[in-house]
Amino acid sequence: MSNDPMLPEIVARALGEYREALAEHGMTWGEPPIAYVRSMSPSRFVGEEAFFRAASDRVRAEHPEATDAEHELLVRELDFDEVLRDALDGEPPEGLAVLRLTAQGHRLDGRPRTALEPEGETSFSPRVDGRADAGLGGRPVPLTLLIDNGRATAAEVRAGGRAYRVGPGGARLVEIDTATEVTAGTEPVDLSGLTRLVPRARLRVRAGFPCRWSVWSADGQGWYPDGAPARRDHHGLPYFHGDDIVLDVPAEPLTVRVARGMEYGFAETVVTPSGETMVESAPARLYDAAAKGWYGGDLHVHLNFAGDVVATPAMAAAMQHGEDLHVLNLLAANVSGPRVYDREALEHWAGEDLPWSDATHIARMGVEYRNDLLGHLHAFGMTAPPGRYHSGFTGTADWPPTSAACEELRGLGAIVGYAHAFHSPVETPGEVIGTGRPQCTARTAVVDAALGLVDSMEVLHFSSAAGSSAVYRRLLGAGNRLAAVAGTDSMLSFTRQRMEMVASPLGWERTYAKVEGPLTAASYAEAVRRGRTFATTGPFVELTVDGHEPGDTIDRLPGDRVRVTVRVIGPEVERLTIRTADGVLAEGPPGELTAEFTVGAPTYVVALAEGGPHPRSLFTGVFAHTSPVYVDVRGRRVARAEDLRWCLEWLDLLEGLIRERARLDTKEQLDDHLRLIDESRRILLARLPA
Repeated sequence: MSNDPMLPEIVARALGEYREALAEHGMTWGEPPIAYVRSMSPSRFVGEEAFFRAASDRVRAEHPEATDAEHELLVRELDFDEVLRDALDGEPPEGLAVLRLTAQGHRLDGRPRTALEPEGETSFSPRVDGRADAGLGGRPVPLTLLIDNGRATAAEVRAGGRAYRVGPGGARLVEIDTATEVTAGTEPVDLSGLTRLVPRARLRVRAGFPCRWSVWSADGQGWYPDGAPARRDHHGLPYFHGDDIVLDVPAEPLTVRVARGMEYGFAETVVTPSGETMVESAPARLYDAAAKGWYGGDLHVHLNFAGDVVATPAMAAAMQHGEDLHVLNLLAANVSGPRVYDREALEHWAGEDLPWSDATHIARMGVEYRNDLLGHLHAFGMTAPPGRYHSGFTGTADWPPTSAACEELRGLGAIVGYAHAFHSPVETPGEVIGTGRPQCTARTAVVDAALGLVDSMEVLHFSSAAGSSAVYRRLLGAGNRLAAVAGTDSMLSFTRQRMEMVASPLGWERTYAKVEGPLTAASYAEAVRRGRTFATTGPFVELTVDGHEPGDTIDRLPGDRVRVTVRVIGPEVERLTIRTADGVLAEGPPGELTAEFTVGAPTYVVALAEGGPHPRSLFTGVFAHTSPVYVDVRGRRVARAEDLRWCLEWLDLLEGLIRERARLDTKEQLDDHLRLIDESRRILLARLPA
């Protein structure tokens, strides 16, 4: 029996099984090889744009007459190791070496990685997940090798005693380290040029409270304390969490940065350590949301979701406190098969605060219910595990409808939101449905919103804020009341990903909720349920409409004047926008923006804060979006005809999608979907102005 409250026996046993899966299968942990799973390893090294441009170019060259739908399917069927090879431009990125096989022999390309000179046996560090810590104690440095076979015939490469056969023109990713014996055919491959030995020093970093630390040398290589995963964020910066930490580093110039989530800036210094060198530094606070009753949460985080490390509850605890994240929702979920990761943790801790919670930091286990054709849901604050976690995977039916999942999760006390809603800009209902292939978008959100079964939508996630927020406002305009929320989809079992942002620290986007009384899971959930929220990549946004805040409803008469004020804190903001159901009411520079309007039809008011890429934002840009203040007229809520017709068209297209594409076993399963669509259609039609 384990006496560690952070690692009960049922959780420890599950983590042991995950380690076995990682050792046997690599990053996929043996998950069924859908396109998302096959992209896990190559997506560490190039950005999404470069990767999919290379994939698209290959499909267009081989299938110039393919339709958009055929093109999307053909991209999913490509060999993604070969796509990575095609997407590389110039010197391979840090951590990747390329073994190029040619008719004349072979060539090895890759930047040298720094390793520290040995300092006796006591400096050797323990191995993590069966691999040595990078650059410590003279140990071999972990390395990913991309075998690029430019020959007209198949080739065999042996690495670490294993043979890898690569077809003509093919490519293959292999995990090795710099001491691995590699041969191309019968020719040995010299890896010595990939390591640079330097004298060691020790660095001690201290802020006085838990923080996020980044330490890197001039070549961009990151440095970490013993046992810490070699994590990198969206900008490529290395990071780890804690305070008063000692780490082995090269005796060369290093940049040391300390940060602590979005309520703080960052402090940075350059130091050349010798012996043991102390860096005492702390980030300055930009705002204190909790002092105003606002608490920031990340409603969509995974502890384990396949990946290159097995994440423990202790890792989540260190990250939550190091980011000063008030509320953390760790989701049990499947990837592409039946196994539900961290289900054991949910079963053990359901309805309880996780052991590291305190008065201003609450962590809970939750659920991501997943159906790739219809949409994903996140649930926070549940009192017990659900009976079903997913549908539509490994040949199972796309049934029951997501509405059934919403009802079950709500019945367990949870607030429920649509996760990573849309992945590209959306202007028409047709763009909601897209090609009709499974792509994790919130296609059934219109049904569950109309039926009142869902509490929120992620307008911020790892993908399109523009598309998600545009659809969110359509749903509001059609008379649905939903909170704007954020969920990063951070996955602690991934240390670096370039094509998504899942390896960034949790809380890089947050749902701020105005809580009444002390912070608890229940008080935070109630604030979200009431729509007292805004979603943000960093800016702190305050919206008032005649003194009322998001989630409030005011009732006015036609002809009344309404005053709107939005204030924002955050150096990264470039512009503010106030929107009503009719569109943009006012725009202006950051700071404070005020506008007035004359009441006509019922409406809503939301505020946005935006900007371009910024070091404080771990997203593609800067974005914040409030939930609405509702402006009713003589007791009537907003029901804008244009938005209602937009949603009704969405329903028609959704019905066609389910009839044509859903995997269903019986006519009764189809009828279940159609009944809910008909009911939501009836509700929306009844809202149309006479």
